[in-house]
This record gives sequence, C-alpha cells and structure tokens, in this order.
Amino acid sequence: MTNVRMVTLGAIATIERDVIEASAVKDGTPYVGLENIQSGGDFVDVRQVSAGELASSKFLFTPQHLLYGKLRPYLAKIARPDFGGICSTDILPVLPGPDLDRGYLAHFLLRPDSVAWATSRAAGANLPRLSPRVLAEMAIPVPPLSEQRRIAEVLDRAEALRVKRRAAIAQLDTVIDSIFLEMFGDPVAKGWRTSTVSEVARSGPASIRTGPFGSQLLHGEFVDRGIAVLGIDNVVWNEFRWGGRRFISEDKYRRLKRYTVRPGDVLITIMGTCGRCAIVPDDIPVAINTKHLCCITLDARKCLPVFLHGYFLRHPLARRYLERTAKGAIMAGLNMEIIKAMPIPLPPIELQEEFAGRVAAVGRLEAAQQVSLAHLDALFVSLQQRAFRGEPLS
Repeated sequence: MTNVRMVTLGAIATIERDVIEASAVKDGTPYVGLENIQSGGDFVDVRQVSAGELASSKFLFTPQHLLYGKLRPYLAKIARPDFGGICSTDILPVLPGPDLDRGYLAHFLLRPDSVAWATSRAAGANLPRLSPRVLAEMAIPVPPLSEQRRIAEVLDRAEALRVKRRAAIAQLDTVIDSIFLEMFGDPVAKGWRTSTVSEVARSGPASIRTGPFGSQLLHGEFVDRGIAVLGIDNVVWNEFRWGGRRFISEDKYRRLKRYTVRPGDVLITIMGTCGRCAIVPDDIPVAINTKHLCCITLDARKCLPVFLHGYFLRHPLARRYLERTAKGAIMAGLNMEIIKAMPIPLPPIELQEEFAGRVAAVGRLEAAQQVSLAHLDALFVSLQQRAFRGEPLS
C-alpha cells in the first residue's frame, strides 16, 4: 500500500449529533439501539417506532453514516446502515468525508487494536463512554480511495465467509431440536410411562446433590492448582465448557469428596443464571461442583444423560413444569427439590441410544465446522493486520 498518509479521524470524517426531539419522531421511523447492533456490525431486530413512543431525544442518521457504539462494553458495535432513521444517543453517527470509504473505516475501527485504543480512553464512573472529541483524535492510515475500497471489499468477502460458517453451526443446533421433538415430542400418544428425575437417578445416597454450602467452601480456600471446582460458567452455554479455572487442595477435596462429579453427570444451574444444563464430559479430571449447581448421576438403564439434557432444555412438558413450579421465566425459585420432582416420560432405552447416536453424528459435523471457522478467523485476522500495515493482500 503506497501513498499512505496518517491523519486523525476528525480530519476526514464528521462525528454528527443531529438531535431529534422525541415529540418530533414520526410513525414508522426505524430506531437503532445498542441492542440492535451485534459485535462485528450486523443489525438484529431493528424496529419501527410510533409517534410519542420514545421518552427522550435521539440522533438522526442516513444510509451514508457509520454507527459507532460509544459505551465501553460495546466499542465493537459498529454498523453500516443501508437505511435512514434515528439511534440511541449512546451511538455516534459518523459521516465519512469524500476521501474516506465507509467500509474501510468500519474495518479499521473494528480492529482489535482500534477497540483497545478506544477502550483505554473511555471515561466515566458507571458506564464509561468514549467522547466524540477523543474519537476524532484517533489516527487512521489513509491510502488512496481506490485502495481503501479494495481493502474493504477483500475484508467484506472474508467476513461473509465467517458469517456463513457461524450460521451453519447455529443451524446444527436447530437440527438437534428437530430430531429430539420428532423422536420424543408426543409421549402420551406413544404410551410411555411418566417417571420423575428422582426415580431415574442412580440408586444410593447423593445421586442428586448440590455443592458445599456456607463455611464448607470459602472463596479464600481456592488455590492455583489442584482439584477443579465447577460452577455456573461451566454450564451457562447449555454445554460443558471450561471457563475461569478454580481449584481446591487435595486435603480440602478429601473433606468434600462426596461432591465429586463424574463423567456423564448432568449439571443444572440453580442459582444466578438458573435453568441451564450441561453434561459432564468423559475426560473430566477429578472435580467437585459448587452450591450453584445441581448434579445428577443417572441410572443408565433407565435414562441416558443426553436424553435428560434434551428433555430439560427442549421438551414443552419440562419447560411448562419448570416455569409453573419455579414461578417465573428466569426460574428464580429453581432448587434441587423441584428438579427431583420434575416429571419425565420415559421412552425405551433403545430409542434414547438411537438419539444419542444421532446427536454424536451432529456433534462430529459441528466439530468439523468449528475447525473450518477457526481457519477462517485466522485468515481474517491475518488479512486485517496486513491491510492496515500497508502489506499487499494478494
């Protein structure tokens, strides 16, 4: 990239704040809030507002503007609208000048380095904001306009591939939903008897348990390495994931051994973010769960973990029971006794095994898609870095 000059954003773009009072908003005007911009620039659920609906003034924008979220948690919310409307005052409409391509600017602002620059300069006590004055001071390399457009086109194509791959992965989740409801959606018509979670758990004490309470496990007892302690962050995605690692010592574990989780156990969050569910993987190291989780060890002759997981998350009978019993969609009252008593129609174990096989097949396909997405992510980062270092993209 030749003939590159470094200028401030304010020298080649205008950060506009044309205010429209709430009383002047007309019926059918598109409204964009931070919740309507995904990190990376996609719009979601943009709605048309009615006259008199809004309580405060907003900013006007056109299809030529770039929308920049100025709150520190959302500094990667940068979008290119193809429509005009109004936006939250937590969004800055930026109008590129004649020497600046909007797509090029969007990709430059979305770089991790640009987001980090803005993050370090956001100010304020509760929700730090990046001021328009500071944003205008950001230095940006400006090659000829034709080169800017070429860079934006290459990065747009690379990003489109990533979007398609993420959409394909998301679609696989709906495939499992469809398989589950097809196989298990009408238990009454199929004559399956109804049991409870308590009855399908392994016989013996502590087959359904929560973690240590109160003084049994204090935060100050966590150590840098040792026996893993599982919490909400391991379950919140409705699949098991390692988050921030917590450990207790071997000596502490000997006193809390009854809270050990096992491969195939089903974990359900009962505090904080309630009602999430995951299966403990086969390669789990020795670990215990916290009081925020209910851990269920099943009798595999009656109920497979993958079926209980699917039933808990997907079946209308389970959702209605939990919403009714826990008194609220966020399941604020979810506890171990509610889970124990949850009714569960039991299909034949052979049918559960067939479902497990189909889920595993989808999982293998998803793993392959994730590998492909990782390659595309690496390619995009490489292209992004080369583009703004002035290196050729071809």
